[in-house]
Amino acid sequence: MNRFDALIGKAPSFESLLRSARMVAATEVTTLIIGETGTGKELMAKAIHTEGRRVNKPFMAINCAALPEGLAESELFGHRRGAFSGATHDHLGRFRAAESGTVLLDEINELSPAIQAKLLRFLESGECQAVGDTTTHRCDVRIIAATNCDLNQRIQENRFRQDLYYRLHVVPLKIPPLRERKEDINLFLKHFCAYFSQQHGLTPPQFSGTALQILNSYHWLGNVREIRNFCERMVVLLPGKTIESQNLPFDVRGELGSPTATEAKPLIHLPEAGLELEQVEIELIHQAITRAKGNRSRAAKLLGISRDTLCYRLQKYAIQA
Repeated sequence: MNRFDALIGKAPSFESLLRSARMVAATEVTTLIIGETGTGKELMAKAIHTEGRRVNKPFMAINCAALPEGLAESELFGHRRGAFSGATHDHLGRFRAAESGTVLLDEINELSPAIQAKLLRFLESGECQAVGDTTTHRCDVRIIAATNCDLNQRIQENRFRQDLYYRLHVVPLKIPPLRERKEDINLFLKHFCAYFSQQHGLTPPQFSGTALQILNSYHWLGNVREIRNFCERMVVLLPGKTIESQNLPFDVRGELGSPTATEAKPLIHLPEAGLELEQVEIELIHQAITRAKGNRSRAAKLLGISRDTLCYRLQKYAIQA
């Protein structure tokens, strides 16, 4: 199975993206991957590298936002010993260290204007010059850039070079956010629950129809990363169980996929005169016990709590099951 087969999605917009990415992988064209946080930009870059002619060469992902301030040029292009305070030895630099391979420049919008200018020269000439060096060195690497922001807006704000943008924007690949490919949500739920169940040696949980309806309506602002973390949480906390709506995290079931939480219908209406929360809890426990005909496990499931928690509350409130 190739890397592109591992990228999950059947939505038309995503399948169209994969077709473009496969064509890009067969060439050496400079590529700009655009997508919100958590959409899988690095996975896409790895797939392009793996399916290209550089597959047996290094793949290096660099988070431009994490490059030490004042040392970004040295990190990328290298430096000579004595070039600045603390430069006690020659440093090859990330580009030359990835010779013949692929370098992903993630969050490229975070590079300073000076580094942007030097990167542009490198892309045009294929030569890099280390800090403190008087000579240039040829360097054969494929550059893939990625960003989660609107670079055109950055250009208007004079925070990103327009000429560098055009140099990177030869073949842009825009990864759609999960909320625009809702038909893929169930695929991710099934895939990640199976994956983490195998990782943790647990039985994968199932989802009720109501829970699936809520999950398919939720916005998933963290995209694939958020749904991945959600699935691991469900696998660990509810292995082998059928997940009902009350088992879902509050931020998921509270939003119900609505643009505003106020549009969601409340489960309980608070009287104008207020109420005693403890009495509400006691009443709900009574109803659950009655509906479950005294079966504590079934009653706990109806309340979305563990059997031990229910037993504790029965004892606390002196309720006879």
